[in-house]
Amino acid sequence: MDQVDSVAALMEEFRLSEASLTVDGFRIAFRRSPATPVVVASGVATEVHEEAEVEETVSVSPPVAAVGIPITSPMNGIFYNSPNPSSPPFAKVGELVSEGQIIGLIEAMKVFNEIPSPFAGTVRELVAESGAVVQPGDVLIRIEP
Repeated sequence: MDQVDSVAALMEEFRLSEASLTVDGFRIAFRRSPATPVVVASGVATEVHEEAEVEETVSVSPPVAAVGIPITSPMNGIFYNSPNPSSPPFAKVGELVSEGQIIGLIEAMKVFNEIPSPFAGTVRELVAESGAVVQPGDVLIRIEP
């Protein structure tokens, strides 16, 4: 308990917003909110200062894997998902595309290069935004066969 008080005093003295203390494999992380310090403890919560709150740490779930096979840019340029700004996009999420169907354009050196789908499937995600600069290997769209 003395160590917790010492860490809290050091945080106050040096105006620290975060600090942590590990004793015998038990880790306590301190975070200060603008009004009152907040103590985050992993494991068993202990009593701390009267003005502090105790919370258990929350584990963050891993990111969800992307669905579909990525279609990548073959070159540097500007990606467009429609032939012109007033036209509908070549492909929309949930739509079926056939092998060879144009899914976008890449403008390089004033030349518009058509990007065909290498296989048939359902569009699962439009990754690149229209007007975005893309590099070789950048994912443009994800299609699930």
